[in-house]
Amino acid sequence: MPTAAKLVAAICLAALGFVTSELIKLVLPASTDFGIFTLLNTGIGFIMGWVVVGRRAGRGYSAAISNGFTGMVALVFWGLFIQAVNEMVRLAVRHRYDGPVEALAAIFELLVKFGGQMLDPVVLLTLLCGGIVTGLLTEAAAARWR
Repeated sequence: MPTAAKLVAAICLAALGFVTSELIKLVLPASTDFGIFTLLNTGIGFIMGWVVVGRRAGRGYSAAISNGFTGMVALVFWGLFIQAVNEMVRLAVRHRYDGPVEALAAIFELLVKFGGQMLDPVVLLTLLCGGIVTGLLTEAAAARWR
């Protein structure tokens, strides 16, 4: 059932996904082809905000901080996973892998590689602060609009 808290959480995590994607673009080489990178991560943020953070709203402000952090971790995990699957498919089309098992194993190798590229202090601080703010704003929306 749609609630104001779910909408606020979805908008906040979508904004966090957008901002973080733009920061990651600054960290990676300029020759990188990003395609729909930002749009995809913004969509993932919207879904994770609605499903993960918005569903748990209304439990108090101390729980809101961990709720926002959980939503941010879900955003990062699913963003990395989907980007890794996308890259694996791109490489598989070019016959880079000998079989399906090798291609599936490559997803996790790519996930670790992409995660390592995110270890920029600005990106990590943005994710941490954005997750906390998302949780607090979601909790405020749940308290204000019942």
